[in-house]
Amino acid sequence: MNKDEQNFSSIQTIKAEAQSMASWLVDTRRTLHEIPEPGNHEFETADFLCKTLESLGIPYERQETAIVALVQGTKPCNTEACKVVALRADMDALPVQEPEGLPFASKHKGYMHACGHDAHMTTALGTAKYFVRHRNELAGSVKFFFQPAEETSGGAEKMIERGCLENPHVDAVVGLHVMPYLPAGSVELKHGALNGASDYLRVVIHGKGGHAAYPEASVDAVMIAAKVVDALHTVVSRIVSPLDEAVVTIGTIKGGSANNIIADEVEMTGTIRTTSPEVRKVVGEAVRRIITEIPKVFGGSGEVDIIPGYTALINHNSVVDRIAGIAQKILGENAIHWKEKPSLGVEDFAFFLLHRPGAFYHLGCGFEGRENAPLHSRDFMLNEDCLAVGVQTNVGIITSLLGYDLV
Repeated sequence: MNKDEQNFSSIQTIKAEAQSMASWLVDTRRTLHEIPEPGNHEFETADFLCKTLESLGIPYERQETAIVALVQGTKPCNTEACKVVALRADMDALPVQEPEGLPFASKHKGYMHACGHDAHMTTALGTAKYFVRHRNELAGSVKFFFQPAEETSGGAEKMIERGCLENPHVDAVVGLHVMPYLPAGSVELKHGALNGASDYLRVVIHGKGGHAAYPEASVDAVMIAAKVVDALHTVVSRIVSPLDEAVVTIGTIKGGSANNIIADEVEMTGTIRTTSPEVRKVVGEAVRRIITEIPKVFGGSGEVDIIPGYTALINHNSVVDRIAGIAQKILGENAIHWKEKPSLGVEDFAFFLLHRPGAFYHLGCGFEGRENAPLHSRDFMLNEDCLAVGVQTNVGIITSLLGYDLV
């Protein structure tokens, strides 16, 4: 074995070792696929992850279902402080009933890993397996965040509040998401905003009920609600530019009790999606103004709660550039795709990026030459060839962020 093959930062070593664990990665992913669980209830999943970490000789701390594992290098640092890089993998599944016929189909009725989180955990475990094999060559440390509840209440903020970014202090954080519209063996990157922020709207329009035959004696909450909804649809175009990547949607509306009674109250719920803090503020103020002021014109009143959800995921461009360089070395230039516009779907990895430099990237998991069902679909199918690729790219990115040159 030559010097490069012995070097853990050698591309040849990274690719060879990731490929050598391919069958282990597939078995691991299939085990996780069989036990999908909802957010904050990933107990069987967490048990399996802890058991796997123990078998690899990797120490960890567990709080409820959240797990923080640590691989510490034993090689002395050349600088005053060793760098620490974290990799995040989300754990929860979706309330989707998986079709029958898959040999490793979900054993939990009504739940399925339809968003690929089983692959995220698997590639993180494979990355941990690589670094623990090479910890004697490593100066620095790698943390692994197995995070619950990405699909529901959001587990990132809670893990941050509990101190996952400290002890030891994390210098950079990375994460990935599988994407079926990209073929396995490829990655997708974007500078700046990759995912949107979300705000939940709860609206109540108050009127004055009465007989439908005598509307002049009432204040029609349904009519007012219609005016409000119509006005909300002008926020994007008349208050913020259509180019500002914003959406205001009313998703539910409920009011009235009979066809011949004018409703005295209408309740609505909706969402605001934006990709910049500035636009988020402007849209929120406009929405609040429309809902409180327009009903007054018709003798009614309106109230609104705007409840912040996930923040926008904004990548650090220097880390994105580094990922691009590493992916090109490992996968080749043709394997890199650049995302033109951000998604207004949310991703709570965003909260890690508020505290540390880092980036989130997409890992192709699709099959070439056939139609691939989207994420969150009961027909979503993962091309398991992506697992070894994910380990390769994760290892290369983390190694680079730790300060090593890939050769």
